[in-house]
Order: sequence, then C-alpha cells, then structure tokens
Amino acid sequence: MSGKLRLGVNIDHVATVRNARGTAFPDPVRAGLLAAQAGADGITAHLREDRRHIHDDDIARLKAELTVPLNFEMAATAEMQEIALRHRPHAVCLVPERREERTTEGGLDVVHEEARLGAFIAPLREAGCRVSLFIGADSAQIEAAARIGAAVVEIHTGAYCDAHHEGRIADRDAELARIAVAAEHAHALGLEVHGGHGLTFETVAPVAALPQMQELNIGHFLIGEAIFTGLAEAIAGMRQRMDAARA
Repeated sequence: MSGKLRLGVNIDHVATVRNARGTAFPDPVRAGLLAAQAGADGITAHLREDRRHIHDDDIARLKAELTVPLNFEMAATAEMQEIALRHRPHAVCLVPERREERTTEGGLDVVHEEARLGAFIAPLREAGCRVSLFIGADSAQIEAAARIGAAVVEIHTGAYCDAHHEGRIADRDAELARIAVAAEHAHALGLEVHGGHGLTFETVAPVAALPQMQELNIGHFLIGEAIFTGLAEAIAGMRQRMDAARA
C-alpha cells in the first residue's frame, strides 16, 4: 500500500523549555495549534509519570482545542489509563517508561507482558481510542501486539537514526532492513504501521518510502529546528521530504 503518509508532531519539548523556568511559556498547546495549521496531521504528547514535560492540564487543553487528532503517549499504568479514559483521545500509544531515562530508549516487551497488556488495552478500545504499541522491529513483538488486539504498532526507529548520525553505515542499513521487514510483517497481520523516534531531515526519507508506513511521529528534531527556522518552516521541510520519498 502507499498513499499519503501522515505526520504526527510531538510537542513534548516545548513543555521541556517551559518547565526549565517554571513559567507558562512557551505554551505546548499553542505549539500544537501552530503545528496543525502548518500541516501536521496529528499532535502527539507524552504525559510521563514524573510530569517532566507535558502536564495534566496540557492534555486537557489539547483535547479541548485541537482540530486534528491527539495521540496520547503514556505508560501502561492505572493512573494513565484513568486519565486516558477521562479524556478519550483519538489515539493512545503505550510506551515503556523508566524514570532515569532521558527519552524512550526502546520498545515495549509485549511478548512477556501479553496478558497484562491485553487486559490493559481492552477498556481503552471499548472507549473508542485507537490503541498503538511502541515496539522494536521484532516479529515476535509484532505478533504479540496483533494477538492482544492493538490497532497499530509504532516501530522504534531510534537505532537506525543513531547509526546514521554516528556514521555506522552498515549498522544503519541493517536497522533499516529490519524496519522494512517488520513493517511488511505487521501490515500482513492487519496492523496499521507507524514509525518514530530520532527521525531528522537526513533520516526520514528511507523510512517514509516504506509502502506500509502510514504515519511518522516526529518531535525533538522539529522543535529543535524550529529555533532556527520557525515551526511552520520546519514542518514544511519535513512534509516535503516525506512526500518526495513516498512519491
């Protein structure tokens, strides 16, 4: 399959800058609205257990004010499930979370938590949320995600991006090949396939070119690029590269 590849913009790190000074600005909700105006197909926000960037009020305001879908990233905890069920965002993406990590460092281990995650996502599905699982490019994890009834898998692209930026070309190509195989496998099982983590102007095209990919979620790079060019121009640059790769 092919067609238009959706771009989800993660606005977490606008909140990181805000929280560094403990002020009300820059406002991540304003960033979400600007991103939507600039062509983002959806907005992603990760409410971490330690609230290091996005806060509860940000989620409430995003849900109330956005005119594009909200993708609510969260850990699989009772607290986060209650918040998701209260707001009922368009999508819920379950991610692994450790307090000491700088960012999400890997995918969920669905294989070893299949029963727990299956029970956890059931009420979210019943509430009308599209449930996505953030996983590595691994066939066993993909098959487990399909078994528990996830609608979407988001394939972790971080290892591919890290290898590219560190100049490890053989590793980069091997990681891209793994992502391609995983995307094909997930699509064959009836899962919608997304990708994300670490994507930049330099790394996005090969992932965007994979015909099974339907959405890419990109945040840190776009917020960083916006410092120099503005958010609208950064999003336009990413959109152009994605569209060219898909074409």
